[in-house]
Amino acid sequence: MLGRLLLILTLALAGCAARPGPEVLAPDAGALPEGARLVRVLTMTTRAPEANLPGAFGDSRSIRPSWLEYEVSVPPGHRPGKIEWRDRNGSSADRNFVVRSRQTLSRDAFAKRLSREGAGLYVHGFNTRFHEALFRTAQLSVDAHIEEKPVLFTWPSAGYPGAYLADRDASDFSRAALADLLRLLTKGRSASDAVPVLAHSMGARLTMETLVQLRLAGRDDVLDRIEVILAAPDIDIDLFRAQMVSLGPMKHPITVLVSSDDLALKLSSQLSARRIRLGLVDVRDPAVQRLAVATGIRIVDITDIPTDDPVHSRYVGLLSGEAGAVVENTLFGEVRLAGAFVFNQVGGVFTGIGDVLAD
Repeated sequence: MLGRLLLILTLALAGCAARPGPEVLAPDAGALPEGARLVRVLTMTTRAPEANLPGAFGDSRSIRPSWLEYEVSVPPGHRPGKIEWRDRNGSSADRNFVVRSRQTLSRDAFAKRLSREGAGLYVHGFNTRFHEALFRTAQLSVDAHIEEKPVLFTWPSAGYPGAYLADRDASDFSRAALADLLRLLTKGRSASDAVPVLAHSMGARLTMETLVQLRLAGRDDVLDRIEVILAAPDIDIDLFRAQMVSLGPMKHPITVLVSSDDLALKLSSQLSARRIRLGLVDVRDPAVQRLAVATGIRIVDITDIPTDDPVHSRYVGLLSGEAGAVVENTLFGEVRLAGAFVFNQVGGVFTGIGDVLAD
């Protein structure tokens, strides 16, 4: 039974299109075409470096994290929400995402770069390769018009749909490193100038476990300076309840993006003895509404957002402006309340369901 489910998961997530390889990380410092945009992505990873490809990282784990900065160019004809990968004709800055340069940093040098400007953090999910996470961070930074400098935390996902359990172990392996990064990101920030943290899928589970670790360590100073968005969180609902008991209310309430038709999370639930995942909850369920209000979080159903990508990545369309979402100062504009909401595709507004409380 487990083997059959893994096979279905592989087919559901892999699709028919071939995925790009790490060769897309080879720097190309040629002429930058008019209209291209440059994005500098600070990157921390618990992946071990690939011996035969400098600047690339695979699924091997490293106790000592690596700190880097990549400069990525986004092509002039870029479509919001998309990553223009290299094609059969190779890679060109006028039509593809291209790495312009990379620089290996020390932890201190990384921290100094953070201190000079604001930063927003992206934590990727299951079945994600290093270069996929890097280009997704650049794409979100451009399309969501996020003013903060993009920072990527990439953990040793195998980048293979059948490696679900290995990925979960790899995310757990990376918890202490993520806690260290959050300490660096929030150092010197005021509580009113919160660092946005977007965590997807299994990366949301890693992020929640890290938040609990920080709370138990008494690092309220870090927690008060971050604002967390969990997109399609692959978290057992009972585990999430327990995490929130340990974590308690956040100064900046957590936002949870859910979709009732997320096939990847349905398969994850099957792999977990049919235990429901947080990213699948029904906001119309009074128990879910009570959970949101009691824990002071925002649960937003984005099922109505159309997408050409896998449903598990529907959050990309929302944050990239494809769905007409209002973006002001925060990633979700007017959603400043605790409770359950539904994103209304018509007009790009969020409708409250049941009780809501002011944050």
